[in-house]
Amino acid sequence: MADGRALADERTPRRTRIVLGTLGAAAALSAAAFMTVGARGDWAFVLAFRAEKLAGLVLVAAAVAIATVLFQTIAENRILTPAVMGFDSLYLAIQTGAVHFLGSRALVALDPRLRFVVETAAMVALSGLLFRWLFLGRRRSIHLVVLAGLVFGLFFRSLSSMVQRMLDPNEFAVVQDMMFASFNKVDTDLLAVAAAAVAGSGIVCLRLVHALDVLALGRDLSVNLGVDHRRLVTALFAVVAILVSVSTALVGPITFFGLLVASLAYQVAGSDRHRETLPAAILIAIVALVGGQTVLERVFGLDTALSVIVDFAGGLAFLVLLLRSARA
Repeated sequence: MADGRALADERTPRRTRIVLGTLGAAAALSAAAFMTVGARGDWAFVLAFRAEKLAGLVLVAAAVAIATVLFQTIAENRILTPAVMGFDSLYLAIQTGAVHFLGSRALVALDPRLRFVVETAAMVALSGLLFRWLFLGRRRSIHLVVLAGLVFGLFFRSLSSMVQRMLDPNEFAVVQDMMFASFNKVDTDLLAVAAAAVAGSGIVCLRLVHALDVLALGRDLSVNLGVDHRRLVTALFAVVAILVSVSTALVGPITFFGLLVASLAYQVAGSDRHRETLPAAILIAIVALVGGQTVLERVFGLDTALSVIVDFAGGLAFLVLLLRSARA
């Protein structure tokens, strides 16, 4: 019996290395294809131009993947995502309010890095106030969490819609452009700030990887095992809010992409440990975004928006997970 357990312990890291190595090779191949396929003219200009875009896609992939896995760990549910809970709607409400009170010209004239920092700080503060009591209260219910998230999301979308009706048509066009995800244009001015935010979030996850595994066992068990549940969940909420702000600021709101990559990561990794699921989710997201954008740009000539395909596939994954949970 002991030999069998030792053999199983050896196979798990070996399988993990194979899976992550395969995903890493696929991600590298996707990046190489994105940089070289169809490149013509001055290679120095083409590679520099594509490198910025590639960096943006990689940052978005990492931000969405980490935010979704962390949020599902906090919520103790693999169906929920930050988008379903209204984070994207909250960000759009902040953007709409900024255009309404400051004007599109003044908003565009601001330093994009300063604007990103201010919007992210507001995002973290408001999301903490909205969801702190849902997860840290003694009487938690997953149904209450879902219902409250949907209500808050609907509230912020309705508030944004009401304010948009009061805007000048030119300013409304600016807000409308923020409402839809576009992987074809990445705000390169925010790459440095976004990279710092994603790297910082990754370091936090790396230092808390064992605590995250304990947190996934549930609140009562994690507290009994010595985890400061309240402090950890509060910190993770701030990380999720920052990462959602990063992805939304770079390409726009993404609804179901995180759910898709997280679900695939759990299936591919075959484990619930975060040291395996987090890198798997990041690599899958990179393959999906970079590879998908390469195919759309080089094969279909951008006749189809990647965000539409991503949301469609993610929506199907959401329905499948919902049906499975109903049958269980």
